[in-house]
Amino acid sequence: MTLSRSQQQYYYQLVLYLCGFLLFWEWMRPLEKVTDTHNLTIFVIYAAFCFFISFLQVNWWFSMPIKFLGLVFILDGLFLYEGLFSKEWFIIVYQQFAYNFEVILAQSWGEMTGFFRSFLFLVLLWLMSYLLYFWFVVAKRIFLFVLMTFIVITVMDTFTEYNGQWAIVRTFLIALVALGVSSFFKEMEKEQITLLGMNRLRRWVIPMTGLILLSTVVGYAVPKPGPQWADPVPYLESAVGGSGGTGVGGKGIQKIGYGEDDSELGGAFIQDETPVFQAAAKQERYWRVETKNFYTGKGWENTLEEDIRQVNGGDLGIRTFTDEVETEEQFTIVNFTNEAALKKMVYPYGADKVIAYAEGFQFYVNQPKGEVETRLNGNAEQIPGYRMRIDVPSYEYDQLREAGEEDPEEIRTTYLQLPDNLPNRVRNLSRQIIKDEDNRYDAVKAIEDYFSSSGFEYNTKDVAVPGENDDYVDQFLFETQKGYCDNFSTSMVVMLRSVGIPARWVKGFTGGELQQSDAELDDGESYNLYQVTNGNAHSWVEVHFPGIGWVPFEPTKGFSNPTDFYVDTEESGNSTEEEDSEDIPAPEVGNPQQQMEIEENFNEGKSGAGTARNGGNFWKYALIALAVAGMAIALYITRFRWMSAYMRRKYKHMGDAETYQKAYQYLLKVLAHKGMKRRSDQTLREYARDVDMRLQMNDMKILTYHYERILYRNEQQSNQWDKVTELWENLINRALS
Repeated sequence: MTLSRSQQQYYYQLVLYLCGFLLFWEWMRPLEKVTDTHNLTIFVIYAAFCFFISFLQVNWWFSMPIKFLGLVFILDGLFLYEGLFSKEWFIIVYQQFAYNFEVILAQSWGEMTGFFRSFLFLVLLWLMSYLLYFWFVVAKRIFLFVLMTFIVITVMDTFTEYNGQWAIVRTFLIALVALGVSSFFKEMEKEQITLLGMNRLRRWVIPMTGLILLSTVVGYAVPKPGPQWADPVPYLESAVGGSGGTGVGGKGIQKIGYGEDDSELGGAFIQDETPVFQAAAKQERYWRVETKNFYTGKGWENTLEEDIRQVNGGDLGIRTFTDEVETEEQFTIVNFTNEAALKKMVYPYGADKVIAYAEGFQFYVNQPKGEVETRLNGNAEQIPGYRMRIDVPSYEYDQLREAGEEDPEEIRTTYLQLPDNLPNRVRNLSRQIIKDEDNRYDAVKAIEDYFSSSGFEYNTKDVAVPGENDDYVDQFLFETQKGYCDNFSTSMVVMLRSVGIPARWVKGFTGGELQQSDAELDDGESYNLYQVTNGNAHSWVEVHFPGIGWVPFEPTKGFSNPTDFYVDTEESGNSTEEEDSEDIPAPEVGNPQQQMEIEENFNEGKSGAGTARNGGNFWKYALIALAVAGMAIALYITRFRWMSAYMRRKYKHMGDAETYQKAYQYLLKVLAHKGMKRRSDQTLREYARDVDMRLQMNDMKILTYHYERILYRNEQQSNQWDKVTELWENLINRALS
């Protein structure tokens, strides 16, 4: 089988471009180690898709929309949870770009959201597909890119956790293939040699392959000296010192999510739906993390003394209520995602005994704050997951109303604190709201209901930041009346304290998005599966009732309290008077079989639910992308047939000289595609003679004659055009047959 020059060129470019993609892949591999990118698969697939479209060299008006749609589908599947191209979808996209442009202007690079970082990276992949095609195929500057790849790998290996040992070997192999193929085809073009069959092809492929493999084996096996220079990392760290970043700050747009510093509240934020954990529970509930006690007038701080004890498993001892509260035994399972960076336990009310799904983890409970830190080998680390027994509390209305006002002195001292400069109108408003109530519960409910009935607006964009002489709560209550959970919860705590009711500020997460109902896990019980994201970060209020404990309340407009309150219609025993429940019916700590079963059930829930965007919808978008890619391939393969049909119609209805020239040039492309490319040293008449000989026709000579008369004599009309059109169609059909 003889390969034409065009076929040789095609396969040569294909091999070089494939080598370019593989080298670029080596640039991407360290990202999993040096960034918070935990899965490169989707980016590698998109890069391969862009490289493929670029190699096909289709027109820009076709390739750009295809690549852009692929980018949109990936971002939607990873970060956006609204309907694709819906009104809410466009609003979220606009917010993402507005926030990140503000971050860029503030030079707070570390505050960019995962959505925007992924968008920039996908655009980079898009541009690199063009750049590498030019670099490898057009400019043929292969060695420069190979050298840069080696530099990138060595720098990453030296200064980061990335191990570049095998990356160097892979790059060496790919570089030898690319440089060998490039050198061979340069000689082929220089000597105008045409491959006459597979035998000729083997004569140079086999020796080159053998030489590459031999060089690789020898290079890997020979003895190598140790490092010749001292490690530069310790020197640079000592010279530069620690580094830190500044956020947009309270006076700009913030990114929603669980944070440590609440000393200065206020300012707008943008949604971030990065998953934090999945939970299996009987019903939706709030996930507690910690409480704070000291209100400064601008935000919250903790002034509680540290009381930390180590719990290696079993009872956490962080119950917020007394034995007078009726409870129901349930179980819950929490699995943190790879995207999470929370080194604390999230737990529902009534958390009792816990079992970790990874060996070596210890729980450090700070009782005053209600905070549980997870540690591994003494260092704070994010725990993969755990199973927990909970005694879910139910609060009886009359019991709360009859609780009285006799709080312990320690409670009153700690949880009635207010700044000395709190404006009096806050106290006056609070007294006015509860003036008709004769018990603590009804007074608390009156203040809680005040926020939903007095014109307050839940808003995340137009949120004020208190000035130097402003109080955060006073500003929200009397001036703006716009804000989010921090505004509502802080205001309720301050208002309750101002009328002598002990209250505290609580941080954690709301229940999340339901992924699947009635999922049966390893213990045979039926659970609901929820996904909790950064967007579910929340704050609410706990109020102290003597003899009962701390009871949660929800003042934020648009949110509902998942706590169970009930009316006791008949005498019934308290479940806490029953015998202690047995330990959690679970395997030993760190049992890999149970962890695998739970993860499988979570994955099934994510992929089976209609709202599981990171599961089912990902594959839906992947199938759409594959379908689009398949259509692009089909269109490319058949491009000359459908383009020829279009040109025939256009040629018949536009019989001018310019159209004839375009039609003739298109005919040259079709003939070149079929292996009859015009050589650079051929005249048009010589080329026409070769084509007619090849196709056993005389039509190309006639077409060329008329083309030259239009081209060189500027003839604008011809009585022979109808006949010329027929000859052109015959040549097209014959070439494509």
